[in-house]
Amino acid sequence: MDLDPALAALRPLGGFSVLRTLLTPAGDPDGPPPGPLPTLADAYAGRSSDVYGDPLIFRVRKVAESVRTPEERVAASLAHQSLASRLWSAALGCAALYGRVPDLAPALLRWNPDASAPDDLWLTEVRPRPADDLAALVLDAHLEPLATALHTRYGVAPGLLRGNAGSALAGSARQLSHWARRHGRTDVAAATRALTAALFAHPLLADTGTFTGPGFRRRSCCLYYRVPGGGLCGDCCLDALPRAPRLGDHEGTGR
Repeated sequence: MDLDPALAALRPLGGFSVLRTLLTPAGDPDGPPPGPLPTLADAYAGRSSDVYGDPLIFRVRKVAESVRTPEERVAASLAHQSLASRLWSAALGCAALYGRVPDLAPALLRWNPDASAPDDLWLTEVRPRPADDLAALVLDAHLEPLATALHTRYGVAPGLLRGNAGSALAGSARQLSHWARRHGRTDVAAATRALTAALFAHPLLADTGTFTGPGFRRRSCCLYYRVPGGGLCGDCCLDALPRAPRLGDHEGTGR
């Protein structure tokens, strides 16, 4: 199936999978943003926006306020995992439903760092790419420069961020597989399994955890347990909450 200008096939998936485009007709509720927004390329490079300043710093602060944590590294990790889930969900959904993916170059994706979850993204142009380009489009083009920016600005461990990338991929694949089974789309379920297995063979994801499809157990901790009222995620490497956690505990498994 050819990619359509509005990527309409993603809409029934909902949540993190929907990817709005600037080519959506005016007046459509999923149409263009109301004003100029920074691109993800701006965010990774730390280019300042008139409205948000540094978009990535703005986002991390918003996440920190939302979950009521004073620890910036915790907020940076959660912001990273949310954006990773958004990118994987849209890309994997396109690959499984269309058999192709749009070019997701950071310069083509506008981002609202002040939005609630899931991250608001708009694709400015739909350029078809082969489904085999998933790793290059998400890992290489986005998650690596994003991880570099967050490590540089907040000191988040690279291994923790790779673990976030693996966890986000597994979660996105699980949600897409559930949707496919509910709607009798055995073709989409099979494509999702094959694409996800191939991605977990990638050197940047292979050591992030154990993927058994649909199960995943990561080898690092995203630090969500440090959020007030937070606990352990379903794929956490920890079996129980630490008694007296310090920032950096269990983060070092991925350094």
